Order: sequence, then C-alpha cells, then structure tokens
Amino acid sequence: MEKRSVTVEYCSKCKFMMRSAWIAQELLQTFEGDIDEAVLKPSEVPGIWRIYANGQQVWDRKTERGLPELKDLKRRVRDIIAPRKNLGHAETVEPKSES
Repeated sequence: MEKRSVTVEYCSKCKFMMRSAWIAQELLQTFEGDIDEAVLKPSEVPGIWRIYANGQQVWDRKTERGLPELKDLKRRVRDIIAPRKNLGHAETVEPKSES
C-alpha cells in the first residue's frame, strides 16, 4: 500500500520553518489515521512555500499570492487524502476572497 503523505517545502532563509511545522502538525492531527507521514522539506529556493498531498501540489505561495487559511488548506488536502472525510465546521467556511 502506498504511503499517504503531506510535504511542506519551505524557504529556510525566509524563516518559514515554524509555520511549516505548525501546518504539518495541524494536518497530522486533523487527518489522524489518514496520513502516514508529514515531511518538512527545507529549500534554498528564495521565497518558496509549497504543500503537497500524495505528491500532488495543493498550495504554492507564489501562485496563490500568500499563505493559506488553515481551513482552506485542510479542504484541499482532504480532497486528495480522504475525500469522504467530514471536516466539520471547516466545511461551511468559504475561502478568503480576493479584494
């Protein structure tokens, strides 16, 4: 059976490690039993901050123009890792709109 994983790739020079570790911890807690591993992947690429679920990119700070709201990120990860999982209150909150 293939491992179900989440990878947080971050720019080590931008001091994104703490936020990346927090995101990984939140995803592990939310998807307990659905995720086999969470990987923190430091990068030398300036400004990079990407999240992958099972190797599929779910967030890129540059193309999305910022860091995600946690509820939005959980929905995106859920859609790949555990599509039938109910996220409770995160289901009813719409992603932040661009102004």
